[in-house]
Order: sequence, then structure tokens, then C-alpha cells
Amino acid sequence: MQQLISLLVENKPGALMRVAGVLTSRGYNIESLTVAKTVDPTLSIMTIVAEVGEDGRDLLIKQISRLVNVIKAVDLTDSRAVRRELVLIKIYVEEERRPALLTEVEIFRARVVDASPKAYTIEATGSPDKLNALIALLRSYGPIEMVRSGAMAMARAKQNKLPVPSYTEAALSEG
Repeated sequence: MQQLISLLVENKPGALMRVAGVLTSRGYNIESLTVAKTVDPTLSIMTIVAEVGEDGRDLLIKQISRLVNVIKAVDLTDSRAVRRELVLIKIYVEEERRPALLTEVEIFRARVVDASPKAYTIEATGSPDKLNALIALLRSYGPIEMVRSGAMAMARAKQNKLPVPSYTEAALSEG
């Protein structure tokens, strides 16, 4: 079963290695991993999707929570979280099929970010299911190249268990 984990960590060398080490030492495969700074540059948010057995989910969160540099670990698997991925797809398509392709790309709320005489590069964001459907559709037009970001997730405001730093009036007035 895939487990969706969100971590607030200190932005220091070795933090990612320690988290990945807990997962690999337990034999869990990391399906997706994204890391980026928060509005506070001393902190980062990690979003991890890992293949974890049902019985190991709680233990994994506890083990990660005890790591140096981890401030908070939250299992978002069963919560109402906003989950998105980004994909860039280069598709090689014949000139006569381009108008149809552009129409279908628009249906997915994707957009062309680069064009050449032989190919388009398309950017799309959304749920993994939406992106999988777009990829399947685009393959029917011809060969594709693809880069995918992996999951990013945030708990909805009502149940925001992860203390995400935000700007304060004091911080804004300093800048």
C-alpha cells in the first residue's frame, strides 16, 4: 500500500539521507520524493510516497519523527489532503495532428511551454490519476519523453497537522 508522508525538517545537510535510511533499512521502496524550502529558509518540507505494509505505517511515522532534523512527521495517506504532481512531456507529432493534440491538451488544463518544428513540450499539474490519463492519451499521438516531479501534498486547512511556517507582519516589514 502506498503511504503519503509529509515532513517538516530542518534545512541541513544529511536530513534527507537520514529519512531515506529509515525507509531503506525497513525494506520500503520510495515511489516519490520531493523536497523544497518553506517560507522560512531554515526549514524544508519533504513529501514522500513509499510502498509500506498496512501494519508498518504507524511505526514508520514514529521512527521518522525521532530522527535528528525532523520537526514533524504526518501520515496524510487517509486524510483529506491536496495532492499534486507536475509533469513535462515532450511529444513528437506530425503537423497535421497538432490541432487535435492541442485541443486534447487543453481539456486536461495543460499547456504548451515549448514548441519546435517536430515536437511540443507540454506542462501539466494535477492528481496522479489525471496525469496518468494525459500520458496515456499523448502516447497515442507518437513517441514521448517525460519528466515527472513526484507528489507534493498539504493537509487541508481544517486538519492542518503540519506546522507550516508563514509570513508574519513582522517578517514582512523586515524585508
